[in-house]
Amino acid sequence: MRPIGLPTRRGLLRAALAAPVALTAPALRPAAAQAATRIALLHFNDFHSKHEGVGSGGAPCRVGRPCAGGAAHLAGAIAEARAATAADGRPTFLLDAGDEFMGSLYYTFHRGMAEAAVQRANGVMAMSLGNHEFDHGPANLARYAAAVPFPILSANLDASAEPLLRDRVTAFAVLEQGGARIGVVGLTTPTTPATSSPGPTLRFTDPMEAADRAVFALRRQGIGTVIVLSHLGLPEDRRLAAEVAGVDAIVGGHSHLLLADGEPGAVGPHPLVQAGKDRDVRIVQAMCHGRYLGRLDLDLAPDGRIAAHGGRERPVDADVPEEPRVAAIVAEYAAPLGELRRRPVGTAVGPFPDTDCRTGECALGSLVAEAALAAVPGAEVAIVNAGGLRAPLPGGAVTFGDVLAVLPFGNTLATLTLRGGALRTALENGLAHLPEESGRFPQVAGLRFTFDAAAPVGRRVREVTVGGAPLDPDRAYRVATNNFLRQGGDGYAPFSADALEFYDDGPPLEDVLAAYLAARGPAVPREDGRISRG
Repeated sequence: MRPIGLPTRRGLLRAALAAPVALTAPALRPAAAQAATRIALLHFNDFHSKHEGVGSGGAPCRVGRPCAGGAAHLAGAIAEARAATAADGRPTFLLDAGDEFMGSLYYTFHRGMAEAAVQRANGVMAMSLGNHEFDHGPANLARYAAAVPFPILSANLDASAEPLLRDRVTAFAVLEQGGARIGVVGLTTPTTPATSSPGPTLRFTDPMEAADRAVFALRRQGIGTVIVLSHLGLPEDRRLAAEVAGVDAIVGGHSHLLLADGEPGAVGPHPLVQAGKDRDVRIVQAMCHGRYLGRLDLDLAPDGRIAAHGGRERPVDADVPEEPRVAAIVAEYAAPLGELRRRPVGTAVGPFPDTDCRTGECALGSLVAEAALAAVPGAEVAIVNAGGLRAPLPGGAVTFGDVLAVLPFGNTLATLTLRGGALRTALENGLAHLPEESGRFPQVAGLRFTFDAAAPVGRRVREVTVGGAPLDPDRAYRVATNNFLRQGGDGYAPFSADALEFYDDGPPLEDVLAAYLAARGPAVPREDGRISRG
């Protein structure tokens, strides 16, 4: 379902860029009364290419085990929800809060085209950019943007220096459906340059200021209802609701949290109502991986403000019938993946979970770090980031598809020489966000360290040993890592600025792990105290 009466992307961008000047205008246009006063927002976020659904802990689905989500089941839930909202007389808007990319072989092989095909079939009406949409740079994102008919939104992305994207990403859009008219503003986490690969031409600005300008611009056009499609995470969504006037509802993503009533793992109600500067703001988020579809019903006053709300988060599991067109699309894109996915690479005595890798030692992180260390002759230390581990490794027979689920980014093995003092600084960076979970947390091999999470940032590392000897701040060490970290990603600036020499173009990290599993006996999940709290 395409937006009705939607301005051109170039026109929207001009309107968004003109907003700072408009702040000096004497008055806002009164909101135009609209015929439709009862609408529904269908929403999801952080799908991460999980077209076949996910099993326990986010692992790939296995025959005979529970499986949730999946593109065809999610499409079935969308179709059923649309039928229900039509029966209720509610014009319906389908919104995507970003991070369609990265997380399965579908993205690794097709680079966003599978996601675009499914979104077209589902009738997505607007999408905010998540950080993972930038994982393979502006050219890949521009290719995807050209394949979808809906507006791609990010008010705090300055793409004026990037010709591939400057006319394909807009700050906001006006959507019309069945007599209802709403404004939708997109926001992207400003940490994207540290967690993804947007390149040097894109600039991420303050999302609060960008939202304020975009909301003001929409209000000047007489838009009575403004929805923010946010890929900032729930804490920042709550801050946005409290600080930026004129926002009626926030459809959130990025933090993979569930706001729902009575659902396991929910961290708050659906919707979460936050007191704002000039109105209450409804906040929703639907976990991740297509495991839930959100429906937020809004009854609107004549001026567009929300008078009442309803709806719920619906679990998407095998009980939801698959939508046949989307099932056929998934099958088409799956066809070239089967042989690659099924190739056996080794065995594991038990599963390697990824649940605790962002706050401490985990067997999966140690396994990947050991594989990197073994692949570099003469390397003494290996460091990989927990955020690079995107799924658990199953027990039993391990296939290349399983390995790709764990390491879907296509990063290469990188090596560098680094003095001990800079290595210690890099470890401090990895601990900087504790006690919160963080993708920069270091998983290591060849190195052991203790830390105090309660100490000030920059002084959390206690003892560090390499090969059993204390870390020497002046000695040069040979370090194995991935190219993302080596180039300063996730805040690992010493790997870029202080490298005495480096090489980024080693084999793909997934090939390194597959070869490591193939060359050894069954992998045993264990933690040996290489990372400990002191």
